[in-house]
Amino acid sequence: MRVSIAGKGMEVSDYLKDLVTKKVMKLQRFFDEDTEAHITMSIQKSRHIVEVTIPFDGIVLRGEEATGDMYASVDGVIRKLEKQIHKHRTALKKRLRENAFTSEDDAYAQALAEEKQPAVVRTKKFVVKPMDIEEAKMQMEMLGHQFFVFRNAVTNEINVLYVRHDGDYGLIEPESE
Repeated sequence: MRVSIAGKGMEVSDYLKDLVTKKVMKLQRFFDEDTEAHITMSIQKSRHIVEVTIPFDGIVLRGEEATGDMYASVDGVIRKLEKQIHKHRTALKKRLRENAFTSEDDAYAQALAEEKQPAVVRTKKFVVKPMDIEEAKMQMEMLGHQFFVFRNAVTNEINVLYVRHDGDYGLIEPESE
């Protein structure tokens, strides 16, 4: 596994780079050698934020943790990623390394087996009318939602507008391969 570490608005020390690399390499047992992990570290006010993105075989595994301590954020994001992998292991088994789940006595596997798995309990259908991004933003704010699905009047594609952690907005647009 190849690891690339970047600081966003901060300088990442060699010691911190070595520590993060060592922790991320714990995930190596799940992936092929040529898989790349992208780590972005930043500090906003008193929050130390670590984002890890691992694109592999058409899937993107992503985790983010923000705490008052950079080391705690690193540990937290690794725990989140391991939990995601174990939670979705049946679906990912075909794409992950062949012997990724050989140790079934893993604490995460036991914890997930005991944990109630969420289920889809409601389906909502609605008419998607064409609108521009500003109108979609207004609709989302009026509804008090964190995201809004709409048909973009310019592209005529289904888009998702959402509120990011930093308070700004994000737009998801589909793209064909």
